[in-house]
This record gives sequence, structure tokens and C-alpha cells, in this order.
Amino acid sequence: MIEREREVFSQLQSSAIVAVLIINDARDAVPLARALLAGGVNAMELTLRTPVALDALRAIRAEMPDMLAGIGTILFARQIKEVVAAGAQFGVAPGTSPRVMQAAAEAGLPFAPGICTPSDIERALEFDRRFLKFFPAEPSGGLKYLESIAAPYQHLDVKYIPLGGVSEANCHAWLSSRHVGGIGGSWLAPQNLIASQDWSAVQHLAARAIAIRDGVRSSTLLS
Repeated sequence: MIEREREVFSQLQSSAIVAVLIINDARDAVPLARALLAGGVNAMELTLRTPVALDALRAIRAEMPDMLAGIGTILFARQIKEVVAAGAQFGVAPGTSPRVMQAAAEAGLPFAPGICTPSDIERALEFDRRFLKFFPAEPSGGLKYLESIAAPYQHLDVKYIPLGGVSEANCHAWLSSRHVGGIGGSWLAPQNLIASQDWSAVQHLAARAIAIRDGVRSSTLLS
């Protein structure tokens, strides 16, 4: 389990950009994944906010092997078995439910619980979670707040993936932080573009996000 988790979260950090998606029609799943991948985004989180999320995941896992696909909005322990059976490569939650974290550990599912306070971080660390979702990122105080609460745990090599208010406008700042292992956002595939099946627009947004990521990495290497 530990080796698999390291591999998955290493891939997420390498990708750095995770598309967070709400899909209402499972038939949109593969074209959407294909558009994101064409733009360079090879990691996605399908949220359990619609009844077709698991069907969408199955389709993507079957037809898009180059896409790292996980499930988000996991709220109950019973959902862990369902997402594992559907082929989820990782799981994400908005909070730090001990029951959900324990179920993920028992199922061998690489899992990122959601944190917002130092107490949340410590609860996650009790389950040896080192890759954490920071949510809601911007409403909670943004990057300045994250850097403040992350400082006491920096020596433990904890990484955070902010979601909530992260956008093209501020993703450069987030990606520049040493605490951030990647960013997640729904701006890469907003509902209106999915509804209109404007896959070229999705590809364009993905490519712009990747260009920002690569720019951050280039400036880091030069500094």
C-alpha cells in the first residue's frame, strides 16, 4: 500500500494540475478526459456529486489509460469500497473523518483528506496522511494562511493540494509555494463548457494551465 501510495502521489505532484470535475452525463466523460489530456492535464478528480460519477470513472479507466483518475467528495466509509471497485486510483475528501481515513487505509486506496486547521492536519497525520487537500483554500485565507498553518509540520514533508477558489489568475502563486504539491480546480472544465461539449475550449484552458505550471518550474530552476 505504502509503495502504491507514494507512486500515485508522486504522479500527482509531477502533474501538479488536477482537473476537478462534476459530470452529469457519463457519455461526456471520455471526450472530456481526452480534451484535458490533449491540453497536457493528465490527472483528474471526479466528484461524487452526481449519480453518474462512478460510471464516468469506469469509462475513463477503460478508455484513457494515460489519465490518472480519482474520486472526490468521499463523505462516508461505505463509499470507499464503491470507488475502489470502480477503479479509482486515488480518493479525496473535503474533511478528515477518521472512519473514512481508516476505510481508505484498509482498502489500500491512496487518499487525501481535506484539512483547514492545524487540528485537521494532526488528525490526518494520525493516519499517516502526508498529502492533504486544503479546502476551501481561498475563503479560508489563501496561500498566506496555508503557509502559516503548514510551518509546524514542514519537517514531516507534508504536501497540500489547494481547492476552492483556485483559478488561472492565482494558480501561479499557489504552484510557487514549497508547501503545495499540486492544485485542483474546476475552472479547467466549467459546467457550461461540458454542457455545450466544447472540448476544444477545455483543451485550451488545460494548455494554459500547463504553460503556467511549466513557467513556475522554469523560474524555480533558474533561481
